Amino acid sequence: MAKDRNQSEDFIAPLKRLLTGVVILCLIGIFIVWRIDSPRVERFRAKVIDTVVPSFDWAMAPVTGAVHLARDFQSYRRIVEQNAELRRELQQMKAWKEAALQLEQENARLLDLNNVRLDPRLTYVTGVVMADSGSPFRQSVLLNVGQRDGILDGWATMDGIGLVGRISGVGKGTSRVILLTDTSSRIPATIQPSGQTAIVMGDNTLAPLLAFLENPDAVRPGDRVVSSGDGGVFPSGLLIGQVAEDPGGRLRVRLSADYERLEFLRVLRNPGTEVITDHGALIAPVTGVALPPETAGGAGND
Repeated sequence: MAKDRNQSEDFIAPLKRLLTGVVILCLIGIFIVWRIDSPRVERFRAKVIDTVVPSFDWAMAPVTGAVHLARDFQSYRRIVEQNAELRRELQQMKAWKEAALQLEQENARLLDLNNVRLDPRLTYVTGVVMADSGSPFRQSVLLNVGQRDGILDGWATMDGIGLVGRISGVGKGTSRVILLTDTSSRIPATIQPSGQTAIVMGDNTLAPLLAFLENPDAVRPGDRVVSSGDGGVFPSGLLIGQVAEDPGGRLRVRLSADYERLEFLRVLRNPGTEVITDHGALIAPVTGVALPPETAGGAGND
């Protein structure tokens, strides 16, 4: 086996040298021919080019394909980069769309506030709802207006449609609003068109009870409920809601205010408001203590 291998190597080595010499001689000949400046040689070169070059299209096909492939790869890479950029822009557009929707909703609620028709004698301060009570036993919200804005206890608050509650507790820069749904809320109301008077009593539900009706038979579901102004604490004519009947047959008020989206509230300045000096009596009078007429009126109003 070793002898055969040596014999094959002895045969291949001279063959390689021979082929190398032939190739070198051919290249030298082509170079010399291409360098000869003669019309006859020029015609020969032109004939060779016309004969050989067209038949080499098949040899250039791989080169042309490789060039096209490189261009396609570069184009694909640019498409991938553009796709990633479009994805980033789409995420930004989604964020901008969400912000635009929130601004649109806030703008709609502010427009609702501006569309409420009030007594020309009433002025108001618009506040932003900062937080709610977060408790099923306390129905209230916190506004970003307070003593520095001239807010007083007992003033009525409204959203874009109806009455929401009253101010109960004022700080320097904040104030708390007791909602109509709170169990401590008592609002004297008038039912239209019958003219019946009643008390809207909160019970921690979105539909407060109607109590102390003079003639319940004169009241029908769908009747309009507005504040009566009795006691001088609340202005009269503020929309509260509509009469509704629960499955137990009790009359309730379907509130017009949107309690699901309390973001802005209008605090009504009522110059005719009774001044509340005893805040405890605002909810319930102290037992065994005689209250002045104006305080008693304020307590009955709430």
